[in-house]
Amino acid sequence: MAAEPPASPLARQATWLADYRPGLRVVEQGKVAAVGDGIAWIEGLPSAAMDEILALEDGSEALVFHLGSQRIGAILLHQGEGLTAGAAARLTGRQLTLGVGDAYLGRVVDPLGRPLDSGPALETGGRRPLEAPSPPIVARDFVTRPLVTGCKILDTLVPIGKGQRQLIIGDAGTGKSALALDMVVAQRGREVRCVYVLISQKRSAVVATLATLRRTGAIAHTCVVVAEATATPGLKYLAPFAGCTLAEAWMAAGRDCLVVYDDLSTHARAYRELSLLLRRPPGREAYPGDIFYLHSRLLERSTCLAAARGGGSMTALPLIETQQGEIAAYIPTNLISITDGQIYLDPQRFARGFLPAIDVTRSVSRIGGKAQPSAIRAEAGRMKLDFLQFLELEVFTRFGARLEVSVAAKIQRGRLLRELLKQERLAPLSPEQQLAWLIAYNEGLFDDLAGDEAAIVARLAHLLARAAASPLTLGDDRSVWRAALGEWTHQAPAAAAAITPPQAGRRQPREEQPGRDQFGQDQQGQDRTEQNQPAQAKPAEDHAGQAGSTRVMPDQPEEVGREPPP
Repeated sequence: MAAEPPASPLARQATWLADYRPGLRVVEQGKVAAVGDGIAWIEGLPSAAMDEILALEDGSEALVFHLGSQRIGAILLHQGEGLTAGAAARLTGRQLTLGVGDAYLGRVVDPLGRPLDSGPALETGGRRPLEAPSPPIVARDFVTRPLVTGCKILDTLVPIGKGQRQLIIGDAGTGKSALALDMVVAQRGREVRCVYVLISQKRSAVVATLATLRRTGAIAHTCVVVAEATATPGLKYLAPFAGCTLAEAWMAAGRDCLVVYDDLSTHARAYRELSLLLRRPPGREAYPGDIFYLHSRLLERSTCLAAARGGGSMTALPLIETQQGEIAAYIPTNLISITDGQIYLDPQRFARGFLPAIDVTRSVSRIGGKAQPSAIRAEAGRMKLDFLQFLELEVFTRFGARLEVSVAAKIQRGRLLRELLKQERLAPLSPEQQLAWLIAYNEGLFDDLAGDEAAIVARLAHLLARAAASPLTLGDDRSVWRAALGEWTHQAPAAAAAITPPQAGRRQPREEQPGRDQFGQDQQGQDRTEQNQPAQAKPAEDHAGQAGSTRVMPDQPEEVGREPPP
């Protein structure tokens, strides 16, 4: 059969007209009524939904954040230079999502996932919404695995488990950020992905944080989400949710993650600014009424998943800043009630040179003890009892009263323990090293050095170095550890001269870091944060918190703190 000739254009048009059926298509189009301070007021979009993305005429994008009877309040995600009142706005039907995947490791991004460093474009393995419900109860598991922080006080007295939410609280300049950075550095080689969220921080603090992560090699397992102080209130508000979304994707894939929110005080103020700009009714301290719900829905996403769900975990370390040690303020009390414990940093201890300045009497971990290794838990119990008794007994030394021999011995041993608990920055200890110094203290291997700080430092450094090189593990019998520590102690005087400051846990000489940062600033920003501070000087800023190296004198009494809040 012969092929039919192709239809002519006129024939095709006639066929289309014959099949055409008229219809009505309704399209909503609004217009920008006002714009300013990162907020756009839009009229004429009655079908808009919360958290929906709006496309504006000049290419800008906005997120629906407030629904009014006449106007819509939206936060600007991206503002073009030509955005003015009268610009057209339309619905997109899309929710705000973020690309996730391993491509974010070692990168610096903004809350929308856009690179802020000089690296290539990110190739994500999928997208997840920034706002997502927390895992249900049936999908969760108990916290049973420890998170190694490398800090003597935390791993022994205030342990943290994988999947826990542990608050770090204290005044400005007491070392909260420094402590969180040390925990991130301690995860090197431990298969823990880290996300560090910087909310409304100064450029110098951002540069110092990045320099520390790069110098220690921790940037390889860390993603840094930055919303600087100059960013819009909307980006500051979205920053912790972006960091949580990145970690949540890794948790869903069965991996262990650590998220640091630095800090939620500035996040709460950014949310208050947004709420006031959107004319929401203010509540206590001008914060909106849903400020508690804001932080609870963020932190409740951190958990430990059951084995049937992959067994991943997300540990949250929110930071909160207090004013003059007032932990009973509005935002601190909210976060204390949401989290599973708190680490309180005392400014008086910081001024005396006790670093990290953790107040054991006001710090608590409600569920971390279940995850602590049994060997460390047994030794830490004896050590904690000695330390708490020392804090109570040392008060009597203020009155110049004559002390009994037994009381004086406990005070002397407590001052020895206080020296042992001091630790410099960026010198994390392994669990085996933690067990080594605990057994050594409980067995009295440091008692002959009481009052001699240099000798204590040298012997401790020697024992830690030998423990790091030893094949002994946490599962070995205590008698084996005791015998090995006794042998190492006898060798300590001969080897003490060969111990370097890094092994001793003391500050290393500052290395010059030439070049410029990814943000275009020189490395002097980090160098300035590592200068020693006078003992009585007012702390500068949190990212330089633990830079001082002043030591506590034996005759200085320790303050007895209050009991931790319920």
